[in-house]
Amino acid sequence: MSTSPTPALPNSRTEPDGSAVVRVLSYNIRSMRDDVDALARVISACAPDLVLIQEAPRFFRWRKKLARLARATDLVMLSGGGSAAGPALLCSLRATVERTEDVLLPLTPGLHRRGFATAVVRFGGARLGVLSCHLSLQSQERYEQSGMLLDQLAGMGVPHAVAGGDLNDRPDGRSFRRLADGLRDCWATAPWGGEQTSTPTDPHQRIDGIFATEGIEILGCGVPLGHAGVTDDDLRTATDHLPVLAALRVPPVSPS
Repeated sequence: MSTSPTPALPNSRTEPDGSAVVRVLSYNIRSMRDDVDALARVISACAPDLVLIQEAPRFFRWRKKLARLARATDLVMLSGGGSAAGPALLCSLRATVERTEDVLLPLTPGLHRRGFATAVVRFGGARLGVLSCHLSLQSQERYEQSGMLLDQLAGMGVPHAVAGGDLNDRPDGRSFRRLADGLRDCWATAPWGGEQTSTPTDPHQRIDGIFATEGIEILGCGVPLGHAGVTDDDLRTATDHLPVLAALRVPPVSPS
């Protein structure tokens, strides 16, 4: 992995017109089975307003473990975890939480249960739907879940939304393409930092991503290689995926 400096993404801020620049991080944390201190340093250095987690702790004392990570990164638990079969959301105190919902997807016998962690939040005058996902390893189930993700966002009743996660699919795969056709692939729209997300020791494929609806301005998105405070050692030891960081400008809610 490159250690050369990466130009900084825009900082979080609220604009005079009520729009908001929001930093979104998507990260598969492998149930916090690796170096949790390194994981916390990576997340903190990215200064996210929202963290879309996959493989959050799901079993014994999972809330306590996720709360520990939230405290270590100066964030708060928003939704998900065991109650969403792995996906979870953390947020900064900048977010005003409107509602949350944990969604369990249909269970295919012999395969892992999957789910979505979702929320609607406000930043200044901007209102944003948020969804974290971890799609199936099985091709047909993954394709069906990608359609469920699009349906879930469409049913949230918000004009703007962001979704991210571990897709278990590459950009040329049909599930990835289905999401990119219905939403905007943030990396493809405004590439920044690194592209490949798996694995930290041998980055060779992009199977994690962040997607946004029309109307959201994508200011930059990618793996935060060389980002201030993010070291190669921490990226290698924190978990078995690389994170994806995006800066988005979300328009304000239109007056009714």
